Amino acid sequence: MTQPARHPDPIDHPDPGPVEPGPVEPGPAYDADPADGSAGSGPLAVEFVHRSWPAEAAALGHIRRELVAWIGPLGLAPDEVDDVVLAVDEAAANVVEHAYSPDDPGNVDLTLWTEPDALCIEITDHGTWTPTETPGRGIGLMQRMVGAVLIHVDERGSRVLLRHPLTDRGDGLVGG
Repeated sequence: MTQPARHPDPIDHPDPGPVEPGPVEPGPAYDADPADGSAGSGPLAVEFVHRSWPAEAAALGHIRRELVAWIGPLGLAPDEVDDVVLAVDEAAANVVEHAYSPDDPGNVDLTLWTEPDALCIEITDHGTWTPTETPGRGIGLMQRMVGAVLIHVDERGSRVLLRHPLTDRGDGLVGG
């Protein structure tokens, strides 16, 4: 399950367009040590994808569709896919709404990778957070959808890390 990594650099290179998922090789979902026949300790594939979009409401649908394509091969249950997509959509929508002023547009960056026991997705902006008068429900929503949510805001922008557990379902596939 190799996923091409894209690192668009808007200054030197035009955006190459959407990342197309590569073919998924059938095989065991967990690594194995042929020397001792052990089942191993985690998923075979380590995915890494990075992509950047304009921080505009029109980009949110593209982000959701590409995210579904990226995480589809991980074997998550459909409701888990929906939960992860909803959490990412909330974080990306917050970038669109709060990170940049209309006079100074920017990007929303998404980085996805897998660890032996988790799917990790980082949503990043390089804007200045504009707080609202009344707190929204987005952070609580994200916390209910994925296993862990970490948020860091500083002068460089905002980073939201979503971490969703990957478990062995007993059929050789990772997912819930």
